[in-house]
Amino acid sequence: MTQQESPLAIYHRHLSAGHLAYQYDTRTESAVFPPRVIGPGSGNPALEWRLSAGLGTVHAVTVVHPRDRGPYNVVLIDLDEGFRLMSRVEGLPAIGMRVRMRAHTPPDGGAPYPVFDIEEPA
Repeated sequence: MTQQESPLAIYHRHLSAGHLAYQYDTRTESAVFPPRVIGPGSGNPALEWRLSAGLGTVHAVTVVHPRDRGPYNVVLIDLDEGFRLMSRVEGLPAIGMRVRMRAHTPPDGGAPYPVFDIEEPA
């Protein structure tokens, strides 16, 4: 029996290449995030992988003030493809602000994760 790659491993592989991947459920015609084995609500085991353009809008912002280091923000981002994720924004985010994803790989060699930069108006 061949072992399949987990949805989380596929997600991390895409991030390692600098891409934000998400799944799409063709039964419900909706984006699925975070990565899953079956579609929520539909039970669809054949979710498609798609690549996000990485553009989104800040939905909510909070600032965490840990005792042992400087403050940092925690932000909910609504991606243009129709899913929401929690991340951080470099700079001073505000609700409604447009942002662009970039993959960040921690210096300790941990798994890459998405962070966002403020998208300058055209």
